[in-house]
Amino acid sequence: MALFTDHPARPPARSTRAVGAGWVALGIALVLGLILAVTPSPYVIEKPGPVFNTIGTAEQDGEQVPLISVSGEPVFPTEGSLDLLTVSLVGNPANRPSWLTVAAAWLDPNQAVIPIDSAFPPDVSTKQREEQTQAQMVNSQQDAIAAALTNLDYDYPTILSVVSLPEDSPAEGIMEAGDQVVSVNGDEVTDITALRDALSRNGVDAPAAIGILRDGTAQTVEVTPVAAGDAVVVGINVTSEYEFPFDVTIQLDAVGGPSAGMMFALGIIDTLTPGFLQGGADVAGTGTINQAGQVGPIGGIRQKLIGADQNGSDWFLAPADNCDEVTGHVPDGMTVFSVDTLDDALAALDAIRTGSDTDGLEQCPLR
Repeated sequence: MALFTDHPARPPARSTRAVGAGWVALGIALVLGLILAVTPSPYVIEKPGPVFNTIGTAEQDGEQVPLISVSGEPVFPTEGSLDLLTVSLVGNPANRPSWLTVAAAWLDPNQAVIPIDSAFPPDVSTKQREEQTQAQMVNSQQDAIAAALTNLDYDYPTILSVVSLPEDSPAEGIMEAGDQVVSVNGDEVTDITALRDALSRNGVDAPAAIGILRDGTAQTVEVTPVAAGDAVVVGINVTSEYEFPFDVTIQLDAVGGPSAGMMFALGIIDTLTPGFLQGGADVAGTGTINQAGQVGPIGGIRQKLIGADQNGSDWFLAPADNCDEVTGHVPDGMTVFSVDTLDDALAALDAIRTGSDTDGLEQCPLR
């Protein structure tokens, strides 16, 4: 009688079925993974972008150039950093991130997943959005110069001009490039913020009476605004033209939007005044600015906090209207000042420079 055999025993039928089911499950998982990896989602992803020191240099055309340069007026040495923060956006309507990419971003605390329509309004093309954000950056730079020079008591005239009309503009055939906008419904508008506020008050249910100067002749035209995302617009791309008493040049490529305005204004003031505004410390911040020095809210502030922390900043200047988004997301060891105006930001920098007790200054709560 043989006690062993050279032939392996046949596995039980149940074991064979289990192995088969496992392979089927694995195949289904692979197919689902492949579908998730190639299926576009209705989201885009925000993550921390590059950081730029407004009183430092940046690469342009292969060379390091100052972000801020002044000619025709005395300038003074600077030290440390006054950093502006950016947010990188992954995806657009023509190239949406896959569900697998979005799922990974959901699990990453450094990234934020937002509906694509909030970043790219359905009635605005990707090209139009790019043009708008570039125009916003150019305008914010001019507003930053205006805010800084106003703070330093320089006098200069201001002109608000139409530079172009996007396709299907409600102002098509009514307004044209070169028109100078002087009022909305009888209220004088001297900057883009005032124009936006006036159109918002008018709403989209009635025409707005817009006072213009065309070829030096005053006239009033009527345009019915439309909604564009959260904004009320009449379909004109405008720019604030300031006749500054000397030249201030800001050089920063491939960055759009208006959120660098406050930090540019601080960098200009630091360049035009003796000493170091922040005592040579590394300070980061964000916020729009207008000619009057009012600081406005921006998007992506949590990613900007992360970017500032990764860049080594212990101090952060945040628009007061963004504080609710900041609370609970402040990196360890970072102090976040809440600022409504350019003067608030300057007071925070003065406290940092002198080592004064900052408890008396408005701060965004940690928790």
